Amino acid sequence: MKRKIAVAAALAATLLGAAACGSSNSDGATSADGKVDGKGKTIKVWLMVDAQSGWKGVVDDASKRFTDATGANVTVEYQQWANVLTKLDASLAGSDVPDVVELGNTQFPKYVDAGAFGELDKKSFENSDSWLTGLSGPCESDGKTYCVPYYAGARVLIYRKDLFDKAGITAAPKTYDEFLADADKVAAGSKDPKFGAVYMPGRYWYSAMSWVKANGGEIAKKDGDKWAGQLSSPASQAGLQKWVDLVKKYSKADVTKDENDQYLVFSQANAGMFYGNGWEQGSAEKVKKDPNDPNSPLVPTKVDGKLAAAPMPGIPSLLGGSNVGVPVKSKNAELAAQWIKYFTDSTSMAGLAKAGALPNATAVLDSAAASNPALAVPAEAAKNSWAVPASGKWADVEKANILQNMLSDILTGKKSLADATTAADAQITSTLNG
Repeated sequence: MKRKIAVAAALAATLLGAAACGSSNSDGATSADGKVDGKGKTIKVWLMVDAQSGWKGVVDDASKRFTDATGANVTVEYQQWANVLTKLDASLAGSDVPDVVELGNTQFPKYVDAGAFGELDKKSFENSDSWLTGLSGPCESDGKTYCVPYYAGARVLIYRKDLFDKAGITAAPKTYDEFLADADKVAAGSKDPKFGAVYMPGRYWYSAMSWVKANGGEIAKKDGDKWAGQLSSPASQAGLQKWVDLVKKYSKADVTKDENDQYLVFSQANAGMFYGNGWEQGSAEKVKKDPNDPNSPLVPTKVDGKLAAAPMPGIPSLLGGSNVGVPVKSKNAELAAQWIKYFTDSTSMAGLAKAGALPNATAVLDSAAASNPALAVPAEAAKNSWAVPASGKWADVEKANILQNMLSDILTGKKSLADATTAADAQITSTLNG
Protein backbone atom coordinates (compact mmCIF):
# COMPACT_ATOMS: atom_id res chain seq x y z
CA MET A 1 0.00 0.00 0.00
CA LYS A 2 1.41 3.34 -1.00
CA ARG A 3 1.85 5.98 1.69
CA LYS A 4 -0.15 9.15 1.31
CA ILE A 5 1.90 12.13 0.18
CA ALA A 6 -0.55 14.84 1.07
CA VAL A 7 -1.12 17.06 4.06
CA ALA A 8 -1.76 20.00 1.80
CA ALA A 9 -1.04 20.53 -1.86
CA ALA A 10 1.83 22.90 -1.18
CA LEU A 11 3.51 20.49 1.19
CA ALA A 12 2.92 17.54 -1.08
CA ALA A 13 4.65 19.30 -3.94
CA THR A 14 7.80 19.70 -1.88
CA LEU A 15 7.87 16.01 -1.05
CA LEU A 16 7.38 14.40 -4.44
CA GLY A 17 10.64 13.03 -5.66
CA ALA A 18 12.45 13.63 -2.38
CA ALA A 19 14.90 10.93 -1.40
CA ALA A 20 14.06 8.82 1.66
CA CYS A 21 16.40 8.90 4.63
CA GLY A 22 19.36 6.66 4.04
CA SER A 23 18.67 6.21 0.36
CA SER A 24 22.10 7.49 -0.61
CA ASN A 25 25.49 8.21 0.88
CA SER A 26 25.60 11.77 -0.42
CA ASP A 27 26.27 13.08 3.05
CA GLY A 28 29.43 11.08 3.58
CA ALA A 29 30.95 7.63 3.14
CA THR A 30 29.74 4.96 5.57
CA SER A 31 32.42 2.85 7.25
CA ALA A 32 32.18 -0.86 8.03
CA ASP A 33 30.98 -0.17 11.58
CA GLY A 34 28.04 1.90 10.27
CA LYS A 35 29.49 5.31 11.15
CA VAL A 36 29.39 8.10 8.61
CA ASP A 37 32.38 10.23 7.62
CA GLY A 38 31.09 13.77 7.96
CA LYS A 39 34.27 15.82 7.90
CA GLY A 40 33.60 19.33 6.66
CA LYS A 41 29.85 18.98 7.06
CA THR A 42 27.42 20.54 9.55
CA ILE A 43 23.97 19.24 10.41
CA LYS A 44 21.16 21.48 11.63
CA VAL A 45 19.05 20.20 14.53
CA TRP A 46 15.73 21.65 15.66
CA LEU A 47 14.88 20.93 19.28
CA MET A 48 12.20 22.51 21.41
CA VAL A 49 13.19 25.07 24.02
CA ASP A 50 12.53 22.54 26.81
CA ALA A 51 15.85 20.90 25.96
CA GLN A 52 17.69 24.21 26.22
CA SER A 53 16.27 25.03 29.64
CA GLY A 54 16.07 21.51 31.04
CA TRP A 55 18.93 19.38 29.73
CA LYS A 56 21.23 21.35 27.43
CA GLY A 57 24.14 19.34 28.80
CA VAL A 58 22.61 16.16 27.36
CA VAL A 59 22.29 17.82 23.95
CA ASP A 60 25.86 19.09 24.05
CA ASP A 61 27.24 15.70 25.13
CA ALA A 62 25.41 13.84 22.35
CA SER A 63 26.67 16.37 19.80
CA LYS A 64 30.25 16.04 21.06
CA ARG A 65 30.17 12.25 20.85
CA PHE A 66 28.67 12.51 17.39
CA THR A 67 31.36 14.96 16.23
CA ASP A 68 34.14 12.83 17.70
CA ALA A 69 32.82 9.80 15.80
CA THR A 70 31.97 11.40 12.44
CA GLY A 71 33.92 14.63 12.18
CA ALA A 72 30.72 16.53 11.41
CA ASN A 73 29.63 19.60 13.35
CA VAL A 74 26.19 20.28 14.84
CA THR A 75 24.16 23.48 14.97
CA VAL A 76 21.23 23.26 17.38
CA GLU A 77 18.38 25.73 16.97
CA TYR A 78 15.88 25.81 19.83
CA GLN A 79 12.26 26.29 18.79
CA GLN A 80 9.10 27.51 20.51
CA TRP A 81 6.04 25.25 20.68
CA ALA A 82 3.75 28.09 19.63
CA ASN A 83 5.14 28.43 16.10
CA VAL A 84 7.26 25.37 15.35
CA LEU A 85 4.68 23.79 13.00
CA THR A 86 4.32 27.00 11.00
CA LYS A 87 8.11 27.23 10.71
CA LEU A 88 8.41 23.58 9.74
CA ASP A 89 5.78 23.87 7.01
CA ALA A 90 7.58 26.91 5.59
CA SER A 91 10.93 25.12 5.75
CA LEU A 92 9.60 22.01 4.01
CA ALA A 93 8.22 24.21 1.25
CA GLY A 94 11.67 25.71 0.67
CA SER A 95 15.24 24.49 0.40
CA ASP A 96 16.63 25.34 3.87
CA VAL A 97 15.45 22.25 5.73
CA PRO A 98 16.71 21.11 9.15
CA ASP A 99 18.33 17.69 9.27
CA VAL A 100 16.74 16.63 12.58
CA VAL A 101 13.39 17.84 13.91
CA GLU A 102 11.71 17.34 17.27
CA LEU A 103 7.91 17.29 17.39
CA GLY A 104 5.38 16.28 20.01
CA ASN A 105 4.27 12.67 19.82
CA THR A 106 0.74 13.65 18.76
CA GLN A 107 2.07 16.06 16.12
CA PHE A 108 4.16 13.52 14.22
CA PRO A 109 1.36 11.50 12.54
CA LYS A 110 0.39 14.43 10.30
CA TYR A 111 3.91 14.62 8.88
CA VAL A 112 4.52 10.88 8.77
CA ASP A 113 1.28 10.45 6.83
CA ALA A 114 2.37 13.21 4.46
CA GLY A 115 5.70 11.56 3.72
CA ALA A 116 7.62 14.50 5.21
CA PHE A 117 10.02 12.31 7.21
CA GLY A 118 12.34 9.64 5.91
CA GLU A 119 12.31 5.99 6.90
CA LEU A 120 14.73 4.96 9.65
CA ASP A 121 16.23 1.58 10.52
CA LYS A 122 14.54 0.87 13.85
CA LYS A 123 16.95 -1.91 14.81
CA SER A 124 19.93 0.46 14.62
CA PHE A 125 18.72 2.51 17.62
CA GLU A 126 19.53 1.44 21.15
CA ASN A 127 16.62 0.06 23.22
CA SER A 128 14.30 0.15 20.21
CA ASP A 129 12.88 -3.25 21.18
CA SER A 130 11.36 -1.65 24.30
CA TRP A 131 10.41 1.86 23.15
CA LEU A 132 7.42 3.25 25.03
CA THR A 133 4.31 2.46 23.01
CA GLY A 134 2.84 5.91 23.63
CA LEU A 135 5.85 7.45 21.87
CA SER A 136 6.66 4.88 19.20
CA GLY A 137 3.10 4.47 17.92
CA PRO A 138 3.02 7.83 16.13
CA CYS A 139 6.37 7.02 14.49
CA GLU A 140 5.18 3.91 12.73
CA SER A 141 3.16 3.45 9.57
CA ASP A 142 2.62 0.33 7.46
CA GLY A 143 5.33 -1.53 9.39
CA LYS A 144 7.96 1.16 8.84
CA THR A 145 9.56 3.63 11.28
CA TYR A 146 9.81 7.36 10.60
CA CYS A 147 10.88 8.87 13.94
CA VAL A 148 12.56 7.88 17.20
CA PRO A 149 11.13 8.28 20.73
CA TYR A 150 12.93 10.98 22.71
CA TYR A 151 11.35 11.61 26.13
CA ALA A 152 8.00 11.25 27.87
CA GLY A 153 5.75 12.42 30.66
CA ALA A 154 3.13 10.12 32.20
CA ARG A 155 -0.20 10.71 33.91
CA VAL A 156 -0.56 9.43 37.45
CA LEU A 157 -2.94 9.42 40.41
CA ILE A 158 -2.22 12.41 42.67
CA TYR A 159 -3.84 12.26 46.09
CA ARG A 160 -4.11 13.97 49.48
CA LYS A 161 -2.00 12.05 52.01
CA ASP A 162 -3.71 13.82 54.93
CA LEU A 163 -7.16 12.73 53.76
CA PHE A 164 -5.98 9.18 53.18
CA ASP A 165 -4.57 9.10 56.73
CA LYS A 166 -7.83 10.51 58.11
CA ALA A 167 -9.77 7.79 56.29
CA GLY A 168 -7.49 5.05 57.58
CA ILE A 169 -5.94 4.36 54.19
CA THR A 170 -2.33 3.34 54.70
CA ALA A 171 -1.13 2.90 51.10
CA ALA A 172 -1.94 3.95 47.57
CA PRO A 173 -4.41 1.68 45.75
CA LYS A 174 -2.94 -1.25 43.84
CA THR A 175 -6.09 -2.23 41.93
CA TYR A 176 -8.96 -0.30 40.39
CA ASP A 177 -11.38 -1.75 42.94
CA GLU A 178 -9.11 -0.50 45.73
CA PHE A 179 -9.10 2.93 44.09
CA LEU A 180 -12.91 3.03 44.16
CA ALA A 181 -12.98 1.82 47.76
CA ASP A 182 -10.52 4.55 48.74
CA ALA A 183 -12.68 7.12 46.95
CA ASP A 184 -15.66 5.95 49.03
CA LYS A 185 -13.69 6.34 52.27
CA VAL A 186 -12.39 9.80 51.32
CA ALA A 187 -15.89 10.92 50.32
CA ALA A 188 -17.32 9.71 53.63
CA GLY A 189 -14.83 11.85 55.54
CA SER A 190 -16.24 15.17 54.27
CA LYS A 191 -19.61 16.82 54.81
CA ASP A 192 -18.84 19.70 52.43
CA PRO A 193 -21.27 19.52 49.47
CA LYS A 194 -18.62 21.10 47.24
CA PHE A 195 -16.03 18.42 48.06
CA GLY A 196 -15.39 15.61 45.58
CA ALA A 197 -13.38 12.49 46.34
CA VAL A 198 -12.00 12.68 42.79
CA TYR A 199 -11.62 15.82 40.67
CA MET A 200 -12.45 14.82 37.09
CA PRO A 201 -13.61 17.56 34.67
CA GLY A 202 -16.11 16.41 32.08
CA ARG A 203 -14.16 17.25 28.91
CA TYR A 204 -10.97 15.48 30.01
CA TRP A 205 -10.70 13.19 26.99
CA TYR A 206 -7.14 12.03 27.73
CA SER A 207 -8.54 10.48 30.89
CA ALA A 208 -11.78 9.10 29.44
CA MET A 209 -10.00 7.43 26.54
CA SER A 210 -7.52 5.83 28.96
CA TRP A 211 -10.49 4.12 30.60
CA VAL A 212 -11.62 3.01 27.14
CA LYS A 213 -8.18 1.55 26.41
CA ALA A 214 -8.09 -0.15 29.82
CA ASN A 215 -11.23 -2.06 28.87
CA GLY A 216 -9.81 -3.20 25.52
CA GLY A 217 -11.57 -0.53 23.49
CA GLU A 218 -10.24 1.75 20.76
CA ILE A 219 -10.92 5.28 19.52
CA ALA A 220 -10.50 4.28 15.88
CA LYS A 221 -9.10 1.39 13.86
CA LYS A 222 -7.57 1.22 10.42
CA ASP A 223 -8.68 -1.45 7.95
CA GLY A 224 -6.70 -1.27 4.74
CA ASP A 225 -6.70 2.37 3.65
CA LYS A 226 -9.77 3.35 5.68
CA TRP A 227 -10.29 4.38 9.28
CA ALA A 228 -13.40 3.60 11.31
CA GLY A 229 -14.43 5.03 14.69
CA GLN A 230 -14.64 2.35 17.40
CA LEU A 231 -16.16 4.14 20.38
CA SER A 232 -19.55 2.50 19.90
CA SER A 233 -18.04 -0.99 20.15
CA PRO A 234 -19.03 -3.00 23.27
CA ALA A 235 -15.53 -2.84 24.78
CA SER A 236 -15.20 0.92 24.25
CA GLN A 237 -18.67 1.62 25.62
CA ALA A 238 -18.01 -0.49 28.71
CA GLY A 239 -14.77 1.35 29.43
CA LEU A 240 -16.38 4.72 28.86
CA GLN A 241 -19.29 3.80 31.12
CA LYS A 242 -16.84 3.07 33.96
CA TRP A 243 -15.37 6.54 33.53
CA VAL A 244 -18.81 8.17 33.41
CA ASP A 245 -19.84 6.31 36.58
CA LEU A 246 -16.68 7.57 38.30
CA VAL A 247 -17.35 11.17 37.32
CA LYS A 248 -21.00 11.08 38.35
CA LYS A 249 -20.37 9.45 41.72
CA TYR A 250 -17.17 11.08 42.94
CA SER A 251 -16.45 14.32 41.06
CA LYS A 252 -17.82 17.80 41.68
CA ALA A 253 -15.86 19.25 38.75
CA ASP A 254 -17.64 21.18 36.02
CA VAL A 255 -18.66 18.68 33.33
CA THR A 256 -18.27 21.40 30.68
CA LYS A 257 -14.61 22.11 31.57
CA ASP A 258 -11.40 20.44 30.49
CA GLU A 259 -8.34 19.59 32.59
CA ASN A 260 -6.09 22.52 31.70
CA ASP A 261 -6.35 24.19 35.11
CA GLN A 262 -7.12 21.13 37.21
CA TYR A 263 -4.03 21.47 39.39
CA LEU A 264 -5.05 25.04 40.25
CA VAL A 265 -8.57 23.93 41.17
CA PHE A 266 -7.18 21.04 43.20
CA SER A 267 -4.89 23.43 45.09
CA GLN A 268 -8.04 24.91 46.69
CA ALA A 269 -8.43 21.69 48.73
CA ASN A 270 -11.91 20.79 47.48
CA ALA A 271 -11.01 17.30 46.26
CA GLY A 272 -9.17 14.21 47.45
CA MET A 273 -7.55 12.92 44.25
CA PHE A 274 -7.00 13.80 40.60
CA TYR A 275 -5.49 12.19 37.52
CA GLY A 276 -2.75 14.35 36.05
CA ASN A 277 0.75 14.65 34.68
CA GLY A 278 3.49 13.97 37.19
CA TRP A 279 4.53 17.63 37.22
CA GLU A 280 1.04 18.69 38.29
CA GLN A 281 1.71 17.52 41.85
CA GLY A 282 4.29 20.25 42.40
CA SER A 283 2.19 22.78 40.49
CA ALA A 284 -0.76 22.11 42.81
CA GLU A 285 1.37 22.53 45.92
CA LYS A 286 2.93 25.83 44.89
CA VAL A 287 1.46 28.41 42.50
CA LYS A 288 2.56 31.78 41.19
CA LYS A 289 1.68 34.66 43.46
CA ASP A 290 0.68 36.63 40.37
CA PRO A 291 -0.52 34.26 37.61
CA ASN A 292 -0.08 37.00 35.00
CA ASP A 293 3.59 37.61 35.85
CA PRO A 294 5.98 34.98 34.43
CA ASN A 295 8.59 36.02 37.01
CA SER A 296 6.21 35.92 39.96
CA PRO A 297 7.49 33.95 42.98
CA LEU A 298 5.82 30.67 43.94
CA VAL A 299 3.72 30.54 47.08
CA PRO A 300 2.43 27.47 48.95
CA THR A 301 -1.21 26.46 48.54
CA LYS A 302 -3.66 24.76 50.89
CA VAL A 303 -2.36 21.35 49.80
CA ASP A 304 1.37 22.12 50.02
CA GLY A 305 3.25 19.17 51.51
CA LYS A 306 0.10 17.05 51.60
CA LEU A 307 0.29 15.34 48.21
CA ALA A 308 1.65 12.04 46.98
CA ALA A 309 1.44 10.20 43.69
CA ALA A 310 1.01 6.63 42.47
CA PRO A 311 0.33 4.91 39.14
CA MET A 312 -3.39 4.88 38.41
CA PRO A 313 -4.13 1.18 38.94
CA GLY A 314 -5.42 -0.66 35.91
CA ILE A 315 -5.41 2.42 33.66
CA PRO A 316 -2.82 2.87 30.87
CA SER A 317 -1.32 6.32 30.44
CA LEU A 318 -1.57 8.48 27.35
CA LEU A 319 1.96 9.80 27.34
CA GLY A 320 2.95 13.33 26.61
CA GLY A 321 6.38 13.68 25.06
CA SER A 322 8.46 14.13 21.94
CA ASN A 323 10.05 12.22 19.09
CA VAL A 324 12.82 13.15 16.65
CA GLY A 325 13.01 12.43 12.93
CA VAL A 326 14.84 13.24 9.71
CA PRO A 327 12.96 15.22 7.01
CA VAL A 328 13.09 13.58 3.59
CA LYS A 329 14.58 16.79 2.16
CA SER A 330 17.59 16.67 4.50
CA LYS A 331 20.85 16.84 2.57
CA ASN A 332 22.60 15.01 5.43
CA ALA A 333 20.16 12.21 6.14
CA GLU A 334 22.65 9.53 7.22
CA LEU A 335 24.53 11.93 9.46
CA ALA A 336 21.23 13.09 10.95
CA ALA A 337 20.25 9.51 11.76
CA GLN A 338 23.67 9.00 13.33
CA TRP A 339 23.18 12.06 15.57
CA ILE A 340 19.79 10.72 16.68
CA LYS A 341 21.47 7.46 17.69
CA TYR A 342 23.69 9.33 20.15
CA PHE A 343 20.88 11.62 21.31
CA THR A 344 18.56 8.70 22.15
CA ASP A 345 21.03 6.11 23.46
CA SER A 346 21.26 4.94 27.07
CA THR A 347 23.87 7.55 27.93
CA SER A 348 21.60 10.39 26.85
CA MET A 349 18.57 8.78 28.49
CA ALA A 350 20.45 8.65 31.80
CA GLY A 351 21.13 12.36 31.48
CA LEU A 352 17.46 13.07 30.78
CA ALA A 353 16.45 11.11 33.86
CA LYS A 354 18.75 13.14 36.09
CA ALA A 355 17.14 16.27 34.64
CA GLY A 356 13.67 14.98 35.51
CA ALA A 357 12.40 13.69 32.15
CA LEU A 358 11.25 10.13 31.48
CA PRO A 359 13.48 8.23 29.03
CA ASN A 360 12.16 6.63 25.87
CA ALA A 361 12.14 2.89 26.63
CA THR A 362 11.00 0.49 29.34
CA ALA A 363 14.51 -0.99 29.40
CA VAL A 364 15.87 2.19 31.00
CA LEU A 365 12.91 3.25 33.15
CA ASP A 366 14.00 1.38 36.28
CA SER A 367 17.54 2.77 36.16
CA ALA A 368 16.08 6.23 35.57
CA ALA A 369 13.89 5.94 38.66
CA ALA A 370 16.87 4.71 40.67
CA SER A 371 18.95 7.74 39.67
CA ASN A 372 16.07 10.18 40.28
CA PRO A 373 13.50 9.00 42.87
CA ALA A 374 11.08 11.71 41.72
CA LEU A 375 10.62 9.68 38.53
CA ALA A 376 9.70 6.42 40.28
CA VAL A 377 5.91 6.83 40.01
CA PRO A 378 5.68 8.27 36.46
CA ALA A 379 8.25 5.70 35.29
CA GLU A 380 6.05 2.89 36.56
CA ALA A 381 2.99 4.46 34.95
CA ALA A 382 4.81 4.88 31.62
CA LYS A 383 5.38 1.13 31.32
CA ASN A 384 1.72 0.77 30.39
CA SER A 385 1.02 3.43 27.77
CA TRP A 386 -0.98 3.98 24.61
CA ALA A 387 -1.00 6.29 21.60
CA VAL A 388 -3.71 8.13 19.68
CA PRO A 389 -4.60 6.74 16.22
CA ALA A 390 -1.60 7.18 13.94
CA SER A 391 -3.47 9.13 11.30
CA GLY A 392 -2.35 12.31 9.61
CA LYS A 393 -5.86 13.63 10.23
CA TRP A 394 -5.84 13.00 13.98
CA ALA A 395 -5.05 16.65 14.70
CA ASP A 396 -8.32 17.51 12.96
CA VAL A 397 -10.23 15.26 15.37
CA GLU A 398 -8.68 17.15 18.29
CA LYS A 399 -9.30 20.52 16.67
CA ALA A 400 -12.98 19.70 16.17
CA ASN A 401 -13.37 18.75 19.86
CA ILE A 402 -15.19 15.58 18.85
CA LEU A 403 -14.25 13.64 21.97
CA GLN A 404 -14.78 16.56 24.33
CA ASN A 405 -18.23 17.27 22.92
CA MET A 406 -19.17 13.61 23.16
CA LEU A 407 -18.24 13.53 26.85
CA SER A 408 -20.18 16.71 27.60
CA ASP A 409 -23.22 15.35 25.78
CA ILE A 410 -23.15 12.19 27.89
CA LEU A 411 -22.56 13.88 31.25
CA THR A 412 -25.16 16.61 30.71
CA GLY A 413 -27.74 14.10 29.55
CA LYS A 414 -28.03 15.63 26.11
CA LYS A 415 -27.40 12.21 24.58
CA SER A 416 -27.26 8.66 25.83
CA LEU A 417 -23.85 7.02 25.89
CA ALA A 418 -24.85 4.80 22.97
CA ASP A 419 -26.12 7.69 20.85
CA ALA A 420 -23.15 9.93 21.72
CA THR A 421 -20.56 7.29 20.83
CA THR A 422 -22.34 6.42 17.59
CA ALA A 423 -22.37 10.09 16.59
CA ALA A 424 -18.71 10.50 17.57
CA ASP A 425 -17.74 7.43 15.53
CA ALA A 426 -19.38 8.92 12.44
CA GLN A 427 -17.48 12.19 12.91
CA ILE A 428 -14.18 10.45 13.61
CA THR A 429 -14.56 8.15 10.59
CA SER A 430 -15.36 11.07 8.31
CA THR A 431 -12.52 13.20 9.66
CA LEU A 432 -9.79 10.55 9.58
CA ASN A 433 -10.70 9.55 6.03
CA GLY A 434 -10.57 13.15 4.90
